[in-house]
Amino acid sequence: MKSYDLKLVDNFFGSKAVPFVAFQGEHSESGSQVTVLTNGKDGVYGTKVDNVGTVPAALVTFLALQKIPEVDIVLNAGTCGGFKRKGAEIGNVFITSGVANHDRRIAIPGFTEYGIGKLESIATPKLIETNKDFKVGVCTTSNSLDKTDEDDKHMIANDASVKDMEAAAIAWACALHQKPYLGIKVVTDIVDGDKPTQEEFMENLGAAAQSLQEALPRVLNHVCGASISDL
Repeated sequence: MKSYDLKLVDNFFGSKAVPFVAFQGEHSESGSQVTVLTNGKDGVYGTKVDNVGTVPAALVTFLALQKIPEVDIVLNAGTCGGFKRKGAEIGNVFITSGVANHDRRIAIPGFTEYGIGKLESIATPKLIETNKDFKVGVCTTSNSLDKTDEDDKHMIANDASVKDMEAAAIAWACALHQKPYLGIKVVTDIVDGDKPTQEEFMENLGAAAQSLQEALPRVLNHVCGASISDL
């Protein structure tokens, strides 16, 4: 992302209580403004702990879309677990076709569907066509790095190709603002594999981050300055 000359924006959200960090720069070819947000560090459990999960993800997205309502598209770039039953391998780049939750189980009529919270990502057929190494699938979300047997049932029901801890929350905040959402996810671990999730995640995080650094500029070059029909 160095090519975008991103600069830290002090007090972007207008409140010192907000831990989130914002950078802004310009996509040189299209002149589009690019804003990159991170969730920052946790103020209670120490500076080595990142804010992860659905609560900070939804909040940072909601606040950012209020701050810059002219946003054309929200990209959720990050790592994920992948499912070998769906053809995922370590380092694969997935473009999300949709999102859902697998840990919001509310067995009350009407609330069941709300808990799952399925939302579609914006369709990007031309992006996929020009980047044939990218894979496509649903991202399922929970607030846990690992999973339970009950989670497994719901992830299969969600037809999930990848799993993370933020996508469904970010997409929900985008839906509130009627903004297009797209996820770019790189696989760090195999959810239905035989290795402990936390060990495999840490083992492959560096390689996945490198893969994301290579994939994300390709996505940005495609979407910046493009119309919805060109995606």
